[in-house]
Amino acid sequence: MKIVYNLMNSSDIEGVFNISKSCFSTPWSLDSIKSELNNPLAKYIVAVDKDLDLVVGFIGAWIVVGEASITNIAVDKNYRKIGIGNKLLESLINLCSDLNCTLINLEVRESNLTAQNLYKKHGFIIDGVRKGYYEDNKENAILMTKTLTML
Repeated sequence: MKIVYNLMNSSDIEGVFNISKSCFSTPWSLDSIKSELNNPLAKYIVAVDKDLDLVVGFIGAWIVVGEASITNIAVDKNYRKIGIGNKLLESLINLCSDLNCTLINLEVRESNLTAQNLYKKHGFIIDGVRKGYYEDNKENAILMTKTLTML
């Protein structure tokens, strides 16, 4: 299995949508994902299984005035626990650094300890809570931030 990581293009949209539907209780619509390709603030990286030409994961962020906000990250359930989420996050951090971002922030479900641990592994720190943030079940969101150092 050969996994490659690239910026999302139009041929990846359906795969991103399918993963989003299977991973999120409130997935983005196909039109919303399509519109991200034309959004100058949005940057999405996909993980593709080249043997099957299949999108197996993605991560997205909006970058505004040197600050990136991670919008979502997901990995197909059949490809978990082999480092794809880790590599997607690493790829986004590198992209943000290349684009001279100084900060990356995100919200993550309070119950999603796996994601929180992934972010902590990459230097994100907890810096707040949004009470009742998630509309589907009113779960709290943990706010996390990573400061990028400029060279």
